[in-house]
Formats: sequence, structure tokens, C-alpha cells
Amino acid sequence: MELNEIIKPENLVHTKPRLMNNNSMHYCPGCSHGVIHKLIAEVIDEMGLAEKTIGVSPVGCAVFAYNYLDIDWIEAAHGRAPAVATAAKRLNPDKMVFTYQGDGDLAAIGTAETIHAANRGENIVIVFVNNAIYGMTGGQMAPTTLEGMPTSTTPYGRNIELNGHPLKITNLLAQLEGTCLVTRQSVHTAAAVKKAKKMLRKAFENAMNKKGTSIVEFVSTCSSGWKTTPAKANDWMVENMFPFYPLGDLKNIEEA
Repeated sequence: MELNEIIKPENLVHTKPRLMNNNSMHYCPGCSHGVIHKLIAEVIDEMGLAEKTIGVSPVGCAVFAYNYLDIDWIEAAHGRAPAVATAAKRLNPDKMVFTYQGDGDLAAIGTAETIHAANRGENIVIVFVNNAIYGMTGGQMAPTTLEGMPTSTTPYGRNIELNGHPLKITNLLAQLEGTCLVTRQSVHTAAAVKKAKKMLRKAFENAMNKKGTSIVEFVSTCSSGWKTTPAKANDWMVENMFPFYPLGDLKNIEEA
């Protein structure tokens, strides 16, 4: 087989997304962020939105997203990404505006901004990476931390009497009138990656078609925060995270 036959589109197994630059990623081995970045880059490029997209990234492991995706970015204060995205979209209604947030950011410090932006039905996409822990700042308990799950601030595991219940924030967002799509995905297998990309594409289409707020949650791993290997982190996620945060659509107005 000649080289020109090998690189034909139908023979291409993998290629680097055009909108991802050459910077080395700082994420820990096995982290889900890198795969999610890749999917976002592919969807934006395939939709022809490279010049029309604005990403909003707050504090946390996602803070350096602008280093990897060659689109316009706005850095927001911790938890304030939906508020900043609201302003960006209202001032630039023809733009595709999305936030990129972790669970400590979206479900704790930014709970109010998240809920009210979604309730207003802002035409934005909220990408929510849920690894049930504060990854960047030392592995503390997050609102999404599972019962019994050890963290640096709950070394003996989350205690419901002391720490309260884990927060299923996406279930709450699905109840709001302003949301049009609320879906929970993951990127731990090739099949899951394919489904996640499909739902990201749907969310971006909703935003451009002014259908309201779309939330794409990614149930993810944090091998560093969980103190385990990448492979074992994937297994732990499947065995423990998925039963509490089951994958699938929580709300999809087109399928109602």
C-alpha cells in the first residue's frame, strides 16, 4: 500500500484536531480533560464555528484551557463563568458561547450563577466536568463527592450526618424551564467518546438555534485526587460514580 493510500480520509484512524495547538498539556496522566478538549475542538471545527466561538473558563483544572484550544477565551472568577457567558452571548448573539467548568466551580462556588443562567434559558452551553473532588487545589471534598469517599478534608470518607448529601446538580438543572438539553456523558471508552461528541454537537446546535441552555456533564476521573492509577480510576468511576451519576439524557426537549 502506498503512502497516499494510507492517509486517505477513509483510512484515517486519528488526527490532531485543527483547533488544538502544540502546547504540552499539564493534566495528570489519565485525566479526562484532554479527551474532552479534543471533542470540543472537533465539534467547533466541524460546525465551522472557529471564528465565532467564545469559551469561558474559570478557576480550577480547566483554567488553562486557553493554552490548548485556538479560539477566543474569557477568564472568569471562580464560579462566575455562566454570568460572564451570559454577558458575552447577549452582547454577541451571533457567537457560540460555552463555559468549561469543574464540579467544585459549578456546583459549589458558582451554584447561584449556574442555576439562574439556566433558569433564564441563556443560549449558552455549559460543559461540566464532574470528578467528585477539588482536583487542582489539593483534593478536598466537593459537593459532588460520594458518600464514604475519602478526600483530603474527609480522610475517613464523606459522612452524610456531618457533610451532607452529594449534590446531583444536573438533576436540578433538568427541572428548570430554561434548559433544553441536560445530558450526562463520559469519555472512558471509545463508544462513550463517540456518544459524548454527538451530545456536544447537539448542545452547540441548540445554542446557535436559540433553544435555551444546554448542559453536558462529563462524569470523569481524577487519579491524582483519588490517589490511584489511571486504569484503577476508570474502574472505580464505573463501579462507584456511574451508579450514583448514571449516564444518559436527563432532559432533551426534542425527544420529549
